[in-house]
Amino acid sequence: MIGKVLPVARGIAVLALVGVAFYAAFHAVQAQQSDQPPERFIAPVDVDTAGLPGPVQPIFYRHDVHAGQYEMDCLYCHYAAEVSSSPGLPSLDACMGCHLLVGGGNPEVAKLRQAATERRPIEWVEVHKLPSFVRFPHMRHVMSDADIKCQDCHGEVERMPQVYQFSSLKMGWCLECHKKEEVTTDCTVCHY
Repeated sequence: MIGKVLPVARGIAVLALVGVAFYAAFHAVQAQQSDQPPERFIAPVDVDTAGLPGPVQPIFYRHDVHAGQYEMDCLYCHYAAEVSSSPGLPSLDACMGCHLLVGGGNPEVAKLRQAATERRPIEWVEVHKLPSFVRFPHMRHVMSDADIKCQDCHGEVERMPQVYQFSSLKMGWCLECHKKEEVTTDCTVCHY
């Protein structure tokens, strides 16, 4: 039995080494092609939450860690932004995909794991508030030809330990963008 397992283990080790070598070579070529290496953002470990702008959430979710340090795409968590008015929020299963394995010593991850064990959704506090008579269709903006980035409206979320409302989201602010992008300013686009 041991004689059969040993060649398999060696094969896996060889594949792992080939993978690491390929990864290193790929990034070495990329580094040579650019003038300077990309700046790697490292989120601060300790954050004084008392002075942070924005609403306090039931779990202190670090956008600066997830979107900044680990460079997770906004659409990974806000999966519906391309197809819906609402950007969507990640399910507990999406969060637990990583947090079953990582973050065990973090008290905020412990809250997440407890909610997942109890099959209890996280009751996030709304950050970006619009009046009830205003509709903001995320999909029209995310999928537009205007090359609108999430940061254009939400600010540098990847640098925010706690997300807050960056833009005023008032009518004049929206109209200014519509005029700049030369898109409709018809009232029924947002008020229906």
